[in-house]
Parts: sequence; C-alpha cells; structure tokens
Amino acid sequence: MSFSSLGLTPALLRAVREQGYHAPTPIQVASLPPILAGRDVLALAHTGSGKTAAFALPLLQRLASAPPGAGPRALVLAPTRELAIQTATLLRELAARLLHRPRVALAFGGVSINPQLMALRGGCDVMVATPGRLLDLLDHNGLRLSQVELLVLDEADRLLAAGFAEERERVLAQLPARRQTLLFSATCPPAVQTMAADLLVDPVQVRVDEAPPQIVQRALQLDRAQRLPALRQLLKTAGWRRTLVFVASRYTADLVSDKLFAHGFKAGVLHGELSQGARRDVLAALKAGTVDVLVATDVAARGLHVDGLDAVVNYELPRSAADYTHRIGRTGRAGAEGTAVSFICADSPENAESHFRLIEKRQGQRVSREQLEGFAPQAVATEAQATGGIKSATRKSKKDKLREAAARAGGTPDGH
Repeated sequence: MSFSSLGLTPALLRAVREQGYHAPTPIQVASLPPILAGRDVLALAHTGSGKTAAFALPLLQRLASAPPGAGPRALVLAPTRELAIQTATLLRELAARLLHRPRVALAFGGVSINPQLMALRGGCDVMVATPGRLLDLLDHNGLRLSQVELLVLDEADRLLAAGFAEERERVLAQLPARRQTLLFSATCPPAVQTMAADLLVDPVQVRVDEAPPQIVQRALQLDRAQRLPALRQLLKTAGWRRTLVFVASRYTADLVSDKLFAHGFKAGVLHGELSQGARRDVLAALKAGTVDVLVATDVAARGLHVDGLDAVVNYELPRSAADYTHRIGRTGRAGAEGTAVSFICADSPENAESHFRLIEKRQGQRVSREQLEGFAPQAVATEAQATGGIKSATRKSKKDKLREAAARAGGTPDGH
C-alpha cells in the first residue's frame, strides 16, 4: 500500500515524501479513506503508530480545497501542551507545500495569552489547542468556533475523562451541531468508549491490532530505599543513550533529577510547574544530547516524541493501566527497539505488586519479576499478598506483633 493509493493530492504526496514517510502505517491505511469520505471515525492504535499524520493529512486536504477564511474550519484538541505543539508543528510542515496553505494557530496554557490573541487577529484555518486555553481565547473574543467543520480529539481517552468534563462540554457547546468528528487514542476504556458514542454519528471504528512496539518490559523487585541507587546502577551499566524516568509528583521529579545530577549524570526535569520556556529548553536538550536522563511526571507520557529514546523507567508506577501504556510507548517507536523497566516495591504504601498485576491483566501480558544484583529487597510480596495488603517477607506486621504479645500474655489481641 502506498500513500498515492489513499487518495491524497499531489501536493500532499510531495509533503509526505519530504517528511520521510515512505509508506503509510496500518492506522493511516485504515483511517484516511473514511476521513476523506467525511465519516466520523474512532481510531485506536498503539503509540508511535502514526496517528497524528492519520488525521493531519486528510484534514489538510479538506482545507486546501478552499481559500483561507476568517475563522477556524478545523479544531484539534490535545490534553497537553507538548502534544499540541507536536501536532501543530507537523500540520505546518505538511501544509508548507500546499497552494492554499492553511494557517495553523497554536494555543496552550502556562504562557501569556497576549501573543496567542495577536496571532489570531488575521484569522486561522486550523486551531490546535488545549481545552483550558481555548476557552480563555473564546472568553477574550479571540476567535469563534461557528465555522468549525472538523473536530479532532487527540488522545481522546484523556479528553473524555472526568478531569476534562467541564472544559469539554463548554467547548462542544460552541461548535456547530453538523460537523465531522474524529477521535484518536492509544487506549479507550469502556466508559470512555460509551461517552465517545455520544459525540460520533454513524462512526467508522478503526482498531489496528498490529504487533505492539518492540519494547522489552522488565519488572525489578526492590525496596523503596533502593530505588535511587538502583536507578544509578542501571544508567551506568545498561548502555542507554537517552532515558525517560517517570515519577508521580513534581517534588520527586526535582529530587531524583538533582540527585542524579549530583552523581555526574546529565539529568533534566520536566513537570507541570515548569514554565513553557523551561519545558521547551529541556526537551531540546534531551533531543540534542546535552541531557540524557529526563525525570518527568505524566506530563511527558503523551505527545513526547524523541528519536532514539532507548528506555523508560517507572521509578513510581502510574495510577492507571492506560497511563502505563502511554508511558512505555515513548520508547520503541517507529520500529525501533526499546526497554521499559518498572520498580516493584513491596514495602510501598500503594501495594505496588497488586497494582502491577492489574496493569499486566489490562495489557494481557505477564512480566517476569527480577532482582537487580546487589539490590535484593527485604520485602517481597507473596502470591497471596499480591491481591491484598503488602507486608514484608522478613519483618513482622503490626498485627503479628499484637498476636504474639497477646499469646504471651495469655489473652487475645484486643486485650479481652
């Protein structure tokens, strides 16, 4: 299958070649024909499968058929600023070869709104935005959505989740009822799929069950106190050129990054508290190689594409199986091999072994447990403990100590 057989115009075919796309990916083969035909589409495929180009190409072909107008004819919503930037960049690069070059506007929070308002004074054809900043622009009368013909929800599982409910409904209320709607995501839990059904009209469902990315998954058992030295050991011995380390909070991201830097690693940090300029600089440093270990919260789990990202380390496990899929999908992209390492700490308060079992169940894959040489844990969850509270295999629990004390006293644990 070639791009020319999918119905793209000669100008877009030239743009595709200049971007280095030699052949369409399965998600592009399956999605382009129904999108070009004007159908609503729900498309699910692994991270790194080419989903952005799968909606960007038909979007540009539709807009190129008419001269630029005053308001956006297409709206692309993204849950994070990194994903919004990446999407707008690809749209602009692909549009550069078109006779009627669509104007692509980009808006996200965390920076001043004034430059974004100024950029919209001449109008735009495509608006790529995070929901919150889009609503800010609407409140400032920076644009109207009455002419939108095509709505794209990128990483739709996040945008349809409860956290975006209020913003999402306010945006949808501003859109024409008659429009084409496209939902793209790597994961789509049943509850989200039910909500998606309310947005789509007679949709074409595209699910590409291609072979998952070439990612070797590892699960290392260790104690919480061993995580930082174990991480340093991995970074020294594994031979990874670029590594992304996921943590659960801004505080931990700063702490781990500082500790790694103090031990001679070229480490950087990425989390939601950073300014947009700081985010941009650290990602540029990672791509340039002046930073080779990036410690990040889940703000980097979606929309972050770095060529040659060899490994992802889950220093702390994500809250959901879907987030795990997006995290490890940052490596092993475009046919390259990657490694995903998860730290499983039996002495963690969140019951890490039980939580990782749920992740394994959702992804339909069992990951063998390992122990890193020199880091044998004192606490290892048994099979029975994996489905309940985790306690040390060597240290006695509080209940056990109470029972022993009661037995010595000749009574019961509660003193009766």
